[in-house]
Amino acid sequence: QVQLVESGGGLVQAGGSLRLSCAASARTFSSSFMGWFRQGPGKEREFVARISWSGSSTYYADSVKGRFSISRDNAKNTVYLQMNSLKSDDTAVYYCAADVGGTGRYNYWGQGTQVTVSS
Repeated sequence: QVQLVESGGGLVQAGGSLRLSCAASARTFSSSFMGWFRQGPGKEREFVARISWSGSSTYYADSVKGRFSISRDNAKNTVYLQMNSLKSDDTAVYYCAADVGGTGRYNYWGQGTQVTVSS
């Protein structure tokens, strides 16, 4: 069982920055691909970013490329999402998720953290 706890959300003005953190409880963290997803008001959940076990490979949705950066610290069992140049369209609940074993399927999800960008 993997427990994921997100933090770092909040209210920020357009153009500002936030860094989200996701702390994982299990030893399997270092063998898991990790992802960030988001769900905006009235929208379906969408992929934001993904990072490999070692952190050497990262993937981003086109909508956040060049503005968001995903990273991880396996010693701290934590994955981060640095969000810069925030736009009102980035307003959403952000979730981290674990793909144990890198199968492409996310097995575990956090409870989410709210990010609100004011224009």
